[in-house]
Amino acid sequence: MSVVLVTGAAGFIGMHVCQALLARGDEVLGVDNLNDYYDPRLKEARLAQLERRPGFSFERLDIADTAGVQAFFQRHRFERVVHLAAQAGVRYSVTHPHAYAQANLVGFLNVLEGCRAGRTGHLVYASSSSVYGGNTKLPFSEADPVDGPVSLYAATKKANELMAHSYAHLYGLPCSGLRFFTVYGPWGRPDMAYWSFTRAMLAGEAIPVFNHGRMLRDFTYVDDIVAGVLAVLDQPPAGALPQRVLNIGGSQPVPLLDFIGELQAALGVRARLQMLPMQPGDVPATCADVTQLNAIPGAPQRFTPLGTGLQRFVQWYRAYHGLQAQPQDRAAPALLAD
Repeated sequence: MSVVLVTGAAGFIGMHVCQALLARGDEVLGVDNLNDYYDPRLKEARLAQLERRPGFSFERLDIADTAGVQAFFQRHRFERVVHLAAQAGVRYSVTHPHAYAQANLVGFLNVLEGCRAGRTGHLVYASSSSVYGGNTKLPFSEADPVDGPVSLYAATKKANELMAHSYAHLYGLPCSGLRFFTVYGPWGRPDMAYWSFTRAMLAGEAIPVFNHGRMLRDFTYVDDIVAGVLAVLDQPPAGALPQRVLNIGGSQPVPLLDFIGELQAALGVRARLQMLPMQPGDVPATCADVTQLNAIPGAPQRFTPLGTGLQRFVQWYRAYHGLQAQPQDRAAPALLAD
């Protein structure tokens, strides 16, 4: 049994990672700043799920607070750290760039410094499929060039990979970066498409469909992400340069309109579509090559089908919001708005 630090513990993936660590007997110290990027009540509800579990403790901390993070790592020592705290969202980075510089660059540097000073045995941190930018070769491989980010968010995540590489080189800090591919599931983020689509569809509103539906996404259910995180956490990289970057994705990209059809079936309501052009910072397609992930013991070999995952999300969404279930109509066609 060991104590694992999880930053961003009140976040979507963070909560699920904490639950999985606790379930297998690890002790977890979670930190989060509970900011208002989206409704903090959701973060507080996630945190409440964790605080009832034996072995979990929590400290409120902003990772961009350099003095605060330094003092935190002086008080605690960790053999392993899962760093998930970050400013998320591609589109938000267009309008709020400084938030990304603080959380994703200054904050990550603070965590690296804490791990260096505390001689952490393994740092696992969240990168993103967004680093692949405008790459058109599918599936995306870790060996592909990622020098053309199309959003500031993507640029900060690529910067994280470079920063981790330098700390592995200079100080021998074992670092594993995980490029997540469109994570979804219960307790998710309200800014993600599957959540906003669900809210709009239940309200009878049209949903925005960017690039006129010509989008392909590698949707990955959160439990599969967590299984990958824990498998990687348990197998730190070794050698003269102990660092690596890995894709974690379902490797089964789904056209956006097919995704909407699956969500429509899970909800039992019809969708009205508002066709729109591509948003700044978006990319038309993502797909993960998970060959390297598959070589790690305990990593998921089969991923949750999209329909199954969306049904689980919808069931949770209705319960969380106190909504009654409706009979499903899997044959209902999507309706286009005028």
